Amino acid sequence: MDTEKTVIIPPVQRKRRGLIISIGVNIALVVLVCGLALYAFMLNVDLGDLKRRMSKEVETRQMAERYRVETRNQLTESLREIELLKAQLAFKETDYQAAVKAKPALPVFVNFRSSMLGQGLVAVIENTSDRYLTVVLSVRNPTLSTSKRFKLDLEPQARTDFGHMEGWQFASGDELSLFSDDFGALKLSVP
Repeated sequence: MDTEKTVIIPPVQRKRRGLIISIGVNIALVVLVCGLALYAFMLNVDLGDLKRRMSKEVETRQMAERYRVETRNQLTESLREIELLKAQLAFKETDYQAAVKAKPALPVFVNFRSSMLGQGLVAVIENTSDRYLTVVLSVRNPTLSTSKRFKLDLEPQARTDFGHMEGWQFASGDELSLFSDDFGALKLSVP
């Protein structure tokens, strides 16, 4: 005889098993909803961060564009100023050349001799006119890129020595210029 055993589950246990499965499914759904909410929150945070970075990038680009425009405007204005100054300089240069040509030659001769103390050369400046002259002596050493200006009062028909004791030690190649309001400029190089 074959007897099969059938297990009969009482209805209370079926309800309990259904309740446990239902609670498990509900917990799984709650965990899933919480996970989705956390993922949505993280996406929202990332989106906000991306918006802030893009906003900063846009602001930086706008500032760079404003700086570029301002710099371009300053460059244009500077170029205008340079052109204006060049025009003024060209005008003044021609006026200066015309004024220099209209003035008589400076009645001064310059010779050079060795210094008695053995330090370089001394300029011997001779005023050949019959009047006192006030001149500006400008000297420049092109090798050392140094220069100085001196005011000299020259007596009529007299010689004046100018060397290292007076403020400049002349050397071969130095450039010397004498300027006076009433006369044209005298420019020469030390031999």
